[in-house]
Amino acid sequence: DTAHPAHGCMRTALLLLVVGLCTLNVALSLKICAFNVKSFGEAKANNKKVMGILLKILSRCDLCLIQEVRDSKGGAIQALVKDLNRYDKSNSYSYLESERLGRKTYKEQYVYIYRNNVLQVKEHYQYPKLEGDGTNETDVFSREPFIVRFHSPTTLIKDFVLIGQHTSPKTAMKEMDELYTVFKGIYKKWKTDNVMILGDLNAGCSYVTIKGWRSVRLRSDDKFHWLIGDEQDTTVRQKTHCAYDRIIVHGREIISSIVPDSAQPFNFKENFHLTEEEALEVSDHFPVEVDLKPNHRYLLRHEL
Repeated sequence: DTAHPAHGCMRTALLLLVVGLCTLNVALSLKICAFNVKSFGEAKANNKKVMGILLKILSRCDLCLIQEVRDSKGGAIQALVKDLNRYDKSNSYSYLESERLGRKTYKEQYVYIYRNNVLQVKEHYQYPKLEGDGTNETDVFSREPFIVRFHSPTTLIKDFVLIGQHTSPKTAMKEMDELYTVFKGIYKKWKTDNVMILGDLNAGCSYVTIKGWRSVRLRSDDKFHWLIGDEQDTTVRQKTHCAYDRIIVHGREIISSIVPDSAQPFNFKENFHLTEEEALEVSDHFPVEVDLKPNHRYLLRHEL
């Protein structure tokens, strides 16, 4: 009994639709990145080669948390975002920076660079420095988290919160544990549990111990999903293999919005065919990234 040719055509059309939707999913998903750009300031902003590579990395992301910004005059980030808008004309980029953070004279900033054509900042919050002389036991963080709530109409999840954190290696485990308290505070403040914690947590190699992990509430509470696993390598140097940089999600809605297997370090050294020396000029860390599923209804309605 021969199959009707129309059935074959329908099957082919259906298959093409499924393949098309999968491709569309990848193309229209929202990419969130976190990148420790080792000591980003005037020197790097004036290095054309380094800036060229940074633009290639950042233009892959709809939203990127930059850490280790050492830009006392504020010109380096301005220059970076200006160049990014020139480089990627199909999108429009804005940025949101924290205050300069650090216990003593060494200061860093967190900076979120995001596409304002797909994301809107609803509110932001600098986690407070607890009063004391800096040696106070309650003052856990070297650089308090910078927290932003985004509205994202093009994704399945419409609103989510990012908690950006760069821990101090010496107190990494203590700081990771304290992020649990930060999460609880944000839940109380903004009444949302769809939260992503991201950044260089120094969560690997000599900065963590098996015993220490047991006391990290972010690890023992299974409602927190660690998307970058312990076996990953987020370091540029060939001789190191450490999962320092992490992405952790909490909340039913955001967890179900993650594109499966999309969370990974981005090896820009291999992708852009750089030597280790060239890559290290940019940073000693790889960015980590994850994709959020698109909202097809919105996209079709707006014919994106």
